[in-house]
Order: sequence, then structure tokens, then C-alpha cells
Amino acid sequence: MTIRILVDFDLCTGHGRCYNTSPDLLTEDEEGFVSTRWEPTTAADDRLGEAERAAAACPERAIRVEQD
Repeated sequence: MTIRILVDFDLCTGHGRCYNTSPDLLTEDEEGFVSTRWEPTTAADDRLGEAERAAAACPERAIRVEQD
């Protein structure tokens, strides 16, 4: 199974808390925003906890995590 990490780019303001909380899962782009802002990222389902921590760290609630 996999998970999908989706970022609502209309809500993301570039705080960076998500990729600072989960640097092995998310990275920043050249503007300081999470690099998954424009397309979903997929990961193995064993990384669900890490993805949920990154989503919870977002003050704008711009990150959604889905399981397939």
C-alpha cells in the first residue's frame, strides 16, 4: 500500500514546518515552499506516521494525507 501527500498550494504560505518536521519525506523548493506544492508525493504506507506529523505541523492545514 502507499500513501499520497497532497498540498493545497492556495493555502501553503511557506512556513517550512512540514519539511523541517519530516526532512526525509518532504523537501523545500527554491522559493522555500514544500516541493510537493504542485503535485502529490507518494510514499510507502510505513511512512504514514511521518506524513501525519508533517501535516499536523502545518499551521495553515494545507497538507492532506491519503492512503490507497
